[in-house]
Amino acid sequence: MSQDIARIRAFVQVFDAGGFSAAAREHGRSKALLSKYVTDLEDYLGVRLMNRTTRKLSLTEAGEAYYREASALLQQLDDLDATISDQTSEPRGLLRVSAPRNFGESTLAPAIFEYLKTYPKVSLDLRLEDRYVDLVDEGIDVALRISTLADSSLIARKIADMHVVAGASPELLKRVGDPKHPEDLRHLPCIIDVNLQGQSNWRFSEDGKTVSVPVSGPVRVNSPLAARQAAIAGLGFVMLPSYLADPAVGRGELVPVLGAFLPTGQTLQAVYPHRRHLAGKVRALIDHLVEWFAIHPIT
Repeated sequence: MSQDIARIRAFVQVFDAGGFSAAAREHGRSKALLSKYVTDLEDYLGVRLMNRTTRKLSLTEAGEAYYREASALLQQLDDLDATISDQTSEPRGLLRVSAPRNFGESTLAPAIFEYLKTYPKVSLDLRLEDRYVDLVDEGIDVALRISTLADSSLIARKIADMHVVAGASPELLKRVGDPKHPEDLRHLPCIIDVNLQGQSNWRFSEDGKTVSVPVSGPVRVNSPLAARQAAIAGLGFVMLPSYLADPAVGRGELVPVLGAFLPTGQTLQAVYPHRRHLAGKVRALIDHLVEWFAIHPIT
């Protein structure tokens, strides 16, 4: 069986590399051995898989069909080997994680640093930024996002429940009054955080249905922390994640409004590229974060 797999792997490696010499250099094997393996495979199957010339290597029709199935088979075997290895060995290696800046600094950091203490063979590249990160193009292993999953090429696992807070400073409420319904915000000054889902169309919930209210105001900013400061300064109403709003509410700097209309169901998600095999270091991090936020809820 191992000899059969070696022949199949040699065939795939030779075609992927574009020739026997290139495959020999890439995989540290002799050209003669690779040639023997491919010839033996063709003899066993009773068909020619490759057209060989001094300049070019191409697949026959049978070779193309065999290559597709053989590549998939080898990938499954490699994934299986990696899965078993991950299950029996300690997570290790470089882990690239993306998260929103303010959430990363205030809430994620203690959880993820505790993970590193548990798995000292893992090194961390933590990228805290509020822009939308392309995981595949930028080589990110996992991203923490506060939203719903939009990209079908990604997989997400719920880490924790989240909620948002609408609020304003006591000074502003004294000046313009307390809104009784989300529609009241159409005519009141609001702070627009362009990172917020919907941006200037704030989403509320009424009788189980989503209500979208267009808002406007004197400040547009790409930072929820700056949006909070603008609201504390009395410049407008603000929509914030609870982990940023609650401390200001506790200090009396912001007053929650429209609590009965705030949407539910937002979650903190771990998002990662669609792969059959999830690296052990990533799986261990996700499991750790689920356990961490079960004990330390995001208020």
